Amino acid sequence: MKPSNSDSSGGNAALVKRLAALDDATQAMAETRDFGKHLKLRRVLDSLRRVMLQPGGFAAVEARAADLDEAGLFHGTDWATPEVLIPALSGNGLHSENADTVLIEAVSELRMLAIATGEYPHPMVSAEDARQFLTQVMATNLALLFTPPNEEERIKQGRMAQLIRNLFRHLGEKVGYESILDRLVEEIWRILRQRPIQVEQVQHLITQIAIYRSDPDIDLGSAGQGVDRLISSLFGTTEACREDPGVEVYRERLDAMDANALQYEAAGFARAMHDTGLVSPYHAVLLRFLLDESDYLLAEAMGLSSTGRDCMLRYHDLVHRLIEAAVHPQTAQSIYGLALLLDRGILYQPPVAPALWRQIALPLSPYAQERLTLAYGSTPAPGARLLSGVLSILGLPLGVGQGDNPTCQSARALSMWAYNDPDYLLQVLVWAARDDEVIMHFEGQPISSRESTGGVATTLPTDLDPVSLIAVPHLDRIYAEMGRRCADRQGDPHRWVNPEFHGWSSARGFRINVDVETGKLVELDEFLRHFYAAYHPHYNGDQPLIHPQPAGVAVTDSAARYIGWHAITILRVGLDPQDVMRLYFYNPNNDSGQDWGDGVVVSTAGHGERFGEGSLQFEQFASRLYIYHFDPLERGDPERVPAEEIDRIIGYIRRSWGADRLPAGELQASPEPSSGCPG
Repeated sequence: MKPSNSDSSGGNAALVKRLAALDDATQAMAETRDFGKHLKLRRVLDSLRRVMLQPGGFAAVEARAADLDEAGLFHGTDWATPEVLIPALSGNGLHSENADTVLIEAVSELRMLAIATGEYPHPMVSAEDARQFLTQVMATNLALLFTPPNEEERIKQGRMAQLIRNLFRHLGEKVGYESILDRLVEEIWRILRQRPIQVEQVQHLITQIAIYRSDPDIDLGSAGQGVDRLISSLFGTTEACREDPGVEVYRERLDAMDANALQYEAAGFARAMHDTGLVSPYHAVLLRFLLDESDYLLAEAMGLSSTGRDCMLRYHDLVHRLIEAAVHPQTAQSIYGLALLLDRGILYQPPVAPALWRQIALPLSPYAQERLTLAYGSTPAPGARLLSGVLSILGLPLGVGQGDNPTCQSARALSMWAYNDPDYLLQVLVWAARDDEVIMHFEGQPISSRESTGGVATTLPTDLDPVSLIAVPHLDRIYAEMGRRCADRQGDPHRWVNPEFHGWSSARGFRINVDVETGKLVELDEFLRHFYAAYHPHYNGDQPLIHPQPAGVAVTDSAARYIGWHAITILRVGLDPQDVMRLYFYNPNNDSGQDWGDGVVVSTAGHGERFGEGSLQFEQFASRLYIYHFDPLERGDPERVPAEEIDRIIGYIRRSWGADRLPAGELQASPEPSSGCPG
């Protein structure tokens, strides 16, 4: 019997239509003998993909799991006998480049979910066994619960990468997180230590955990303390909001508090915010209340350093106006950005304060308002939402993420400007948000984002912070147009594009170790020696890096296999607490902590990293580097670099992305560096 379309659709007409097609395809397969079922498979899989891309699609497929199983969807495959499936191997199917494999794996998990919930009484798998299976699947694929697709997944899987994340959210909400809570909490803390601007996915998970936390029958085990800290950071930070009473009730409680009680509230919120990087909606209520009370308590509530306090007092009117305009319960996360912005002292740069006054009063174009409303809703108003994003990006310039988009160049540019040239960032944003056009110059010639044809991204990005949401489409088109203007030049276009796109602080010297025409490695010894001479303190006269520099890396997976080219920013080089020379860099791909294989594992904490930085031992970073910029007037001492160190780096390259690129290699090289998401 077919499940009711109306029950599954929730009023979604598109889903109803696609479910009808799926039911017809399933029925056709069920009526076909075993030897002919493969002829009906294509239609079923296409229908499944369309259904699962719709809101409510996973629940609808879950309700049809028994029909799909009995119709023969899994016939002749490893999934035909669910009782022998191994949870640890599920990741192979979910991360497959073959979309059909991903779909069958996804339906297999939904079949297990139907068994676990009793919707599908299976003769060989009990409900308890199915639940245990799903628990292990989620535990071994934790990243799918809360991190956007990385470079490898975007390139290999396209839209399917996001589909499996939506699947895991559905599984988590139905099965519960208690059995994987230890690992889940550990992973949430790992992400939060990187201080991303966008924390909505983490907040969603904490909300789900809070629901299970309230159930006395759930044993939190060793995760209890970490869970409490996360939950309280959002819902019960201080005594006055411990039971999560709602923002209106909390506001009434503030009216009845004396100075000591307000001091306690302010200190509690500030401590939780700086501890976790998360901000409670109640914090926004307090901050707005304190505008009329005391600047001292306002500074306490933001946990400001002495620099931040001085900056707030010097720019008292501006700070008050920013809070009034940008800080609301829905945009509470901007408080953290404002606090760090003040602590950075960038308001003392003469153009920044007037640029922020302009931003407060900026009239947004109808198109910009529509984009912000579609992404974030109508409350608060689009202008307030964008202003909150400005506070976040100026406070957390290394927290910018590219989302599920191949726009690492644009994300890197926004980060570099927020870090090093904030008034220019604010100017670009004004052009994008008010005029729907950004004009940049390439070798003296103007390039208009309005007149430039497509960029690297094939669809309009939506999963970005407010500033990126407005600016990235313009920057992406300009970046692509700059590349097109270099198309007839010999060599890699980033030699000319990077300095023009990122600005004056990008060094004009340029080196690449890959021949653009053949994809083969060239002049590797010279490339590495000059990199040491430009960046390593022992060979560059102990000269620290003054301005962050764009660079490009060859990203590899955990098996050290080449994935693609990726844009990053070199931030600094120095000794870590263990006296190991490390290079610290910004990665716009949302999560810097990655295993690049052959022992090259990017660290985000524990080796002297600041919030938002990833780091590697210097020689390990050099082994994945393929493009860098340098000051040609500062030569350093490349001849002093030990040959054995160069040999170790070449060994890393030979065992990873350079296996088929070294001169002795006989395999076909991967595409030239100007493809994909280059540096």
